[in-house]
Amino acid sequence: MNPANKPSEVFSFFREVSIIDQLCNTLIARILPDGVHPSHFAIILHLARSGDEKTPQALTEAMQVTKATMSHSLKVLEQRGFIQIRPCAMDARSKLVYLTPAGRTFYDEAMDVSSRTFRSFLREDHRQSMIRALPDLIAIRQLLEENRVPVSES
Repeated sequence: MNPANKPSEVFSFFREVSIIDQLCNTLIARILPDGVHPSHFAIILHLARSGDEKTPQALTEAMQVTKATMSHSLKVLEQRGFIQIRPCAMDARSKLVYLTPAGRTFYDEAMDVSSRTFRSFLREDHRQSMIRALPDLIAIRQLLEENRVPVSES
């Protein structure tokens, strides 16, 4: 083991990230309308950030969930009119997911409420800390995305 990667330090880091994620998801859940869960909102965020024309399989991989979970989530979002699932023009066997105008409006409104909520308690020094941490968090996320398979014991 690399001595620079002490298990307690690595575990402490990811524990804090996990707690932040849990607290943020709980807060976001209180903002979202009934029946829309943070996991559903994460799909909207992903489509808004990375663009339309994602296959359900690509979303399943991006969200790290099962096909059944993604199928259910897409059904909820489609029933609410936030997404549309259409056949792929290049391969009719494939489907592609698109944000609808209602989905984009929902995204904008949810981001507005979320921003107001966070601004209500985040001071400027908190915001600056978050901005400084962001490049390192992005680098760690990218590293994890590139290393999704656990190392088996030898």
